[in-house]
Amino acid sequence: MTGPAADGPEGASVAPPGPAIPLSALLADEELGLRLIAGAEDPAAVAVHWVHTSEMADPFPYLLGGELLLTAGVQLAEPERGARAYAERVVAAGGAALGFGLAPVYDTVPDALVEACAHTRLPLLEVPPRTTFTAVGRAVWRLMGQARHRELRRVTEAQQALASAAARPDPVPAVLHALASRLPGRAVLYAGDGRRYAEAGRALQDGTEQALARLAARVTTGTASAADTVDGAQLTAYALGGTRGLALALATGPREPGDHTVAGVAVVLLSLLTARHQGADEATRTAALVRLLLGAAPEEAAAPLGPAPWTVVHAQGEGPPPALGTPLVDTGDGTVRALLPHGHEVAEHPGWTLGVSAPAAPGDLPAADAQASRALRRARAAHTPLARHRASGLAALVDPAEAAAHSTALLAPLGGAPLTTTLRAWLSLHGSWDRTATALGVHRNTVRQRIARCATLLGTDLDDPDIRMELWFALREG
Repeated sequence: MTGPAADGPEGASVAPPGPAIPLSALLADEELGLRLIAGAEDPAAVAVHWVHTSEMADPFPYLLGGELLLTAGVQLAEPERGARAYAERVVAAGGAALGFGLAPVYDTVPDALVEACAHTRLPLLEVPPRTTFTAVGRAVWRLMGQARHRELRRVTEAQQALASAAARPDPVPAVLHALASRLPGRAVLYAGDGRRYAEAGRALQDGTEQALARLAARVTTGTASAADTVDGAQLTAYALGGTRGLALALATGPREPGDHTVAGVAVVLLSLLTARHQGADEATRTAALVRLLLGAAPEEAAAPLGPAPWTVVHAQGEGPPPALGTPLVDTGDGTVRALLPHGHEVAEHPGWTLGVSAPAAPGDLPAADAQASRALRRARAAHTPLARHRASGLAALVDPAEAAAHSTALLAPLGGAPLTTTLRAWLSLHGSWDRTATALGVHRNTVRQRIARCATLLGTDLDDPDIRMELWFALREG
């Protein structure tokens, strides 16, 4: 179960720090002695991402979504009047379940609360007097750690299986077979004309097979990756780098958190194994580099590599670099930077955050590089998977050099990170302490202290909307 962020129903859910655990896992812990008394027919289908304790009459502003909310019922002085509204607010905030601690306030769970949770389908747990809320919290974090360990081991074993398959005499079919086994389903390598280059895994129904072929056709014409759902099957297609028109298409069941990493490893291996034209492409890139070093204009050097206009992409994330459909990629300093010639679309890539520039002529690529960098910062601050350069608005009315100089002067008192990073995240999340703390991985009190320090160093009132607007402009252009 997921829900809105702490700032209200229209906010975006905040990503949890680790894998969710099913409510049934907590119920199975005999030491806790928890008992489900209302609200959930299938505890295994209820996902718990966090634990939060609150005796507030309205917990909505303090929930991020997915919590097991623990309470002793202090706020329910008159359960018959307030239980329904309380349960509805927990559900509206995206709470996963409610844990009610017996003693010292109530000896039994109030009947009105049981009825309210049954009506709203909010899972209600009875927490016995011998079980502390701290013990429940520790159990959740322990189970999350175990789930994360299992996921890492599964991904590692899958990566080893794919690497072993790639070393076999018939590597392409072997890699597809290993992939279809590790991500149970079907793996197909499509050529640019729609032919099946190689395949492995269980057969699909005609409708699903046709949908998979259409998805592969999308990525062979420029899109780096695409996804769809047909008849309960999760369909994904990836363009293979270093090839001309090959695409890997997968049809699986519900995807697990580490599946995109396993698929990414397969994409990299298959790109290397099927790169028949890699030598010619490498020669073309080398010739372009030689021309540039010998004084040729960017337009002349870029011409053999692809048609203009070009797009610059900056990406940050974990696992294999995203398949962007171009061999012109730089993976240094923790940020993937890619050049995409005309006709290449950029889509979201699981596990990665992308910033995309506006299309640019070869001579304007340095400016496009700066655009992609700013777009990536904006995407990370706003916690979105992809952001594109926006040429309209206030920034388009100001000379870039003047904007940069103004930004440097205005933000100089902050002395760089971590204050500027905190200020950028806080402004992008509309002043939410909880969401900023989650995005940065720090305590909310740390966020408060840093923002207060920013206000002191800048000598300004951060509650003033004009000041916030000017600072956001400076952080974007700096």
